[in-house]
Amino acid sequence: IMSIKDLIKLSILLKIPPQKRFIYSDSGVRCDSLKQLASVSTDVTFAQEFISRDGHTLLVKIVEEANESVPLPPSVAPVIMTHTLTSFMELMDHGIVSWENLSSVFIKKIASFVNAKVGDASIQQVSLDILESMVLSSHSLFLQVKHEITLERLITHLQVTNQQIQTKAMALLMALLQTAGDADRQVRLQSVSNIIHSSGSVGDEMAHYLYVLQSVTLNHLEPRMRTPLDCYSPEQRDILHGLRQAAFETESDNSLSTERRRSLCAKEFKKLGFSNNSNPGQDLVRTPPGLLALDTMFYFASRYPDAYSRFVLENSSREDKHECPFARSSIQLTLILCDILRIGEPPSETGSNYHPIFFSQDRLMDELFCVCIQLLNKTWKEMRATQEDFDKVMQVVREQITRTLSTKPTSLELFKNKVNALNYSEILKLRQTERLHQEETLAPPVELKERLKPELLELIRQQRLNRLCQGTLFRKISSRRRQDKLWYCRLSPNHKVLHYGDVEEDTDNPPIETLQEKIPVADIKALLTGKDCPHMKENKGKQTKEVLDLAFSITYDVEEYSLNFIASSRTDFCLWTDGLSVLLGRDMSSESMRSELEILLSMEIKLRLLDLENVPIPDSAPPVPKPPSNYNFCYDFSQAEQ
Repeated sequence: IMSIKDLIKLSILLKIPPQKRFIYSDSGVRCDSLKQLASVSTDVTFAQEFISRDGHTLLVKIVEEANESVPLPPSVAPVIMTHTLTSFMELMDHGIVSWENLSSVFIKKIASFVNAKVGDASIQQVSLDILESMVLSSHSLFLQVKHEITLERLITHLQVTNQQIQTKAMALLMALLQTAGDADRQVRLQSVSNIIHSSGSVGDEMAHYLYVLQSVTLNHLEPRMRTPLDCYSPEQRDILHGLRQAAFETESDNSLSTERRRSLCAKEFKKLGFSNNSNPGQDLVRTPPGLLALDTMFYFASRYPDAYSRFVLENSSREDKHECPFARSSIQLTLILCDILRIGEPPSETGSNYHPIFFSQDRLMDELFCVCIQLLNKTWKEMRATQEDFDKVMQVVREQITRTLSTKPTSLELFKNKVNALNYSEILKLRQTERLHQEETLAPPVELKERLKPELLELIRQQRLNRLCQGTLFRKISSRRRQDKLWYCRLSPNHKVLHYGDVEEDTDNPPIETLQEKIPVADIKALLTGKDCPHMKENKGKQTKEVLDLAFSITYDVEEYSLNFIASSRTDFCLWTDGLSVLLGRDMSSESMRSELEILLSMEIKLRLLDLENVPIPDSAPPVPKPPSNYNFCYDFSQAEQ
């Protein structure tokens, strides 16, 4: 919010001709004016007025002619440029002017501030911010910025100790990465990994960028994860047979018959742990993990051939019930890693949970798989598992991985040491400890209905008072029991006075000013119902039970006077007796209140259960479908389903 003093100064500033503004004044006036402009440019009203007078083009001109104008003292020039760029950024943030209107000269000038080996930190910080907005605004500006900004200079900004510059550089890098093609994106990620790994403390904004960087990179694996194996692809069949040959060190023997060779292959694929040993490709048709499981198995076999052969041969010599199936385990382990690393999920706008280990490895998924598949074999032996225990083993392995990653290991070697130390017996101990801790700290159960009741009762109270303010038409019953007169009663909007008076037959909702009689709520002493009402006592024994159930009275002053009511329905009786009880500070007790409370409680609990299940609840009701063109149809219930 701008002060009156600021508005006066700025109005004077705006009246100066644009060609003279900031240019012919001394450096001190220019600096103060631009500083003030940067402060008030956040106000959208001022921004609209300033831009309507082409003020933003003047700022662009100041930036474009920075080195061509009259020289300024070294201590003032960076400050003036910082305020100019800040003012420009604040004005552009309002979305009044399109980024597309910027000239290539301006873009090159901003890029030169970022590429400068020696430059003012404040200027570089704002320049990085401006370039990020350009990249995100359009593809053409992205191409211009990509051409002007060198990757080496961005990496240099990530190495500085100034966290603001480091964060802004990371933001620009992320904007470039998310807009660039896969090839460019991969090169940049390899260049950034070691720099991020060596960073010190990480702020919230930087943590978010690291999380996004991790998510974007890992999502490159999604196409392979979503693609099933093609059993007719020669390349993929060769990889499968390569796994078999690497495990058993066999080569195709042309002297064997086709049938004999097929039988030998099936036997070896069975030892490898494929369920469909005659056509192992069928095991990889399921997506996810699809071809990604084949990639991880092949990487393990080619990168660590000794560990691969040892895994397969060791399990081939066990009894059938206790062998750990390599292929089946690999497929399930790949699926678990995809789930833990959230491959295929778009990055959240607020996420910040990244794994430092990611920035120490170029191929995190493959390397994690190589460590975890050996961990799986180790855990299998510790649990003395059989084929029936496969799912239990996978649950334990998943827990070992998630617990270890939660400790934020910074290198693969550290992860390997920690996850192997977390053996099956340690998992059992941790589970037992957590179970005991949960039992000790578990709070006593709280009845949800009891917690919701006060809020819903207040809702009913307000409804009752609103109903009394609307008023109700009552009939008078004479001694001859002839209903011959009507009267109206309503509560004042401030809930302090009851207004009532006689009305005509055709009167509907009379104005409160026409009701001449009134009773202050403060004078009401008691609320009486049924046979306790004065007008019921006067006709004791002459009133039917139906009338007794609808009768109520209020006594006021010193209980010498009363206002007697006979409701037209049980609903009106409940509404008025509840409303009068609220005015008297008493609890509502009608059956209508209890019924409505149960309905509201049931509805609220159902809504909260839907919220727990993340089921979206629309703000507006769904549209009612149009009626059919005709109703000439019926359903024949005599025809049973076959």
